[in-house]
Amino acid sequence: MSTQQQRGPAPRQAAIAEYVLAQGEGTAAELAERFDVSLMTIHRDLDELERQGIVRKFRGGVTAQPSGVFESNVAFRLKAMHEEKAAVARHALSLIEPGMAVMLDDSTSTLEIARRLGSITPLTVVTNFLEAINLLSGERGIHLMALGGDYDPLHSSFLGVSCVEAVQSLQVDVCFTSTSAVSGGFAYHQEQHIVSVKRAMLDSAARNVLLLDHAKLGRVALHRLAPLSAFDLVLVDAGASAEALRDLDEHKVPYQVCEVGGDRTDPA
Repeated sequence: MSTQQQRGPAPRQAAIAEYVLAQGEGTAAELAERFDVSLMTIHRDLDELERQGIVRKFRGGVTAQPSGVFESNVAFRLKAMHEEKAAVARHALSLIEPGMAVMLDDSTSTLEIARRLGSITPLTVVTNFLEAINLLSGERGIHLMALGGDYDPLHSSFLGVSCVEAVQSLQVDVCFTSTSAVSGGFAYHQEQHIVSVKRAMLDSAARNVLLLDHAKLGRVALHRLAPLSAFDLVLVDAGASAEALRDLDEHKVPYQVCEVGGDRTDPA
């Protein structure tokens, strides 16, 4: 590859995306200086990255972080709160027995469960998350059912009406799901097309478990997903504040707090 090709827009845009995903956000002026291009060029690059769903522009800058209206790119979510998600996933494994049918949504929290399922076989695993499908496709002892639909690169998952209909045709033992925000006895998510799939999943399971890292507590997003009473159990990492846990107590939500770095969880 020539030097000119290496300095073309595609490699530069990939480098910008990597930087913004690592930092969470940046200003256009900062990026122009870092990559030694004009502000006009940076804005063109950011327009393209926004079109791909990797970042979102705001006045004077760009962000990879979620808001109450937009979900973050899956690449950013894979890096965020990893230890906390792993702690919650370790506890979730204790709720799974060989022979079960397990449904996983398209969250990076449930991906941590998928990474650990090889020790609990045989299992049937149902998911719309391409990351989990790729991870489990070669796992012996796991009957993998991939939920089809419209592919969404931002979430690396299959969504839409056909996905909802596929979910509605099934009945599983337990569904593990996560969401963007929890407050006042409700779970919230920023995007309506995600909400419709998650609701169908909740309706198709004998038992529902909500997985949370503590950063999601005390927040709201655009759409109400479901009351917390729709979940049989909420699992949250030990970084949850006393105030956030009191809110769960006040709404009589069954929850367990998962110690980061440990394999045991203390019931609330």
